[in-house]
Amino acid sequence: MAELVIKSPATGAEVGRAPILSPAEVDAAVARARVASGPWGAMTFAQRSEALSDFRRALANAADELAELLSAENGKPLAESYVELIATLSHVGHAATRAEKALAPRKVSPGILANFRATISYAPLGVIGVIGPWNYPVQTPVGSIAYALAAGNAVVWKPSELTPLIAVRIAEIAAATLPVRDTLQVVTGAGETGAALARAAVDKIAFTGSAATGKRVMMAAAERLTPVLLELGGKDPMIVTDDADLEKAAEACVFGGLTNNGQACVSIERVYVAAAVHDKFVDELAKQVRELKPGAAGNDSADFGAMTSPGQVKIVRDHLEDAIAKGAKVIVGGPSEIEGNYIKPTILTNVDHTMKIMVEETFGPVIPVAKVNSLDEAVRLANDSKFGLGSSVFAGSQARAIADRIRAGMTSVNSVMGFAGIPSLPFGGVGDSGFGRIHGDEGLREFSRVKSTAEQTMSLPINMMTFRQPKNAVQRLKGMIHQVYGDGTVARVQDLVRKWL
Repeated sequence: MAELVIKSPATGAEVGRAPILSPAEVDAAVARARVASGPWGAMTFAQRSEALSDFRRALANAADELAELLSAENGKPLAESYVELIATLSHVGHAATRAEKALAPRKVSPGILANFRATISYAPLGVIGVIGPWNYPVQTPVGSIAYALAAGNAVVWKPSELTPLIAVRIAEIAAATLPVRDTLQVVTGAGETGAALARAAVDKIAFTGSAATGKRVMMAAAERLTPVLLELGGKDPMIVTDDADLEKAAEACVFGGLTNNGQACVSIERVYVAAAVHDKFVDELAKQVRELKPGAAGNDSADFGAMTSPGQVKIVRDHLEDAIAKGAKVIVGGPSEIEGNYIKPTILTNVDHTMKIMVEETFGPVIPVAKVNSLDEAVRLANDSKFGLGSSVFAGSQARAIADRIRAGMTSVNSVMGFAGIPSLPFGGVGDSGFGRIHGDEGLREFSRVKSTAEQTMSLPINMMTFRQPKNAVQRLKGMIHQVYGDGTVARVQDLVRKWL
């Protein structure tokens, strides 16, 4: 059988191997999941919550093993692996405990049809296909998987070909703890395997990755009219006003732009700073960046490790060289500081939107800082993007008002990435950043079939849903329009209803 050979981004040493599954093997996994979805979906919310709590406990007990495997496979420092696992455990717990309330049947107003009871209810879709990324190979896919499972679905998970081993291990833990066999399965392989899952007989596809690949997933899913949830790239802006706490803003910018080597869909990828404080902000930013320490995966004291994908290194280098050729100034780092899969964190100034570094997703440890002369200019430039995932604002009393003007699915105010750490907040974007929402109540409902029920509870003399109308039906309907929607009063409407009754 053909295999994926997984090598450490930091050392090049082999970490492990995973099989490349064929489309037929993917279809077989989906068929097994279909069988599992019956008994798993038939369980009560309390039973699924208990099972998912057991799963979370087992993951927590294996945290050291998982963190080391994650660092070896992805290249991130060990501390970042633990942070990713903490976020993952948080989502599993939230989904398990919140599902029953979020998906409980609820009554809504019947409007003019007062003789009806109107109810919205939710049921599992069946089988969910989840295609995960390599940058956060646990937190991101489990941000869909946990909510899909809590809603009563079985899941088939296709991890990135760069980081499949951690997914295989998590699936093994699930198999040992979840009471229904094949509730969570992993299918490993490259692009063909992912395409096979998108074309398979699943009830929904949740994909995280680039916009280009997301479009291909949509095209494959369209063959069966399978609905898709797309969490795609970002080019997240940060706005810093002249009354912001600059030290705090710089500290947040360093983390938001450089955590996981900038390989995050919600990384800070462009910064717009008021002219009056621009130079001071850049000085503080540079000071903090110079304090960061590189290190190999597994190094307890490292602030940043190796890039996961050599292909991404090429993109970062290209963006840097393009920006410098067009007049950008290197404050720290730069293309000359790239060695193998290691990129020294870089700060650029004198940047504008003619440069790739400001309009295309860089997905690397680069912070480009632009000087702006007004708040309106900052907002206009922040919104000048085909992406619209996350964003952040650092300002005084006007911070929330600025946040409301940014075209993005999420905004952190006087912080970065706060929205990603709160399981109750829906996560997703607009434009080329995709559509649909994971996390929160919206995330649970994304993996549910919505059912609307209208139950007639009594009869009225006038019935708009029959051809057997009384002779004065037209007069009554005309009266209804004038009394209910025209200049009538509540009292006159009540008199009209009493007359009919």
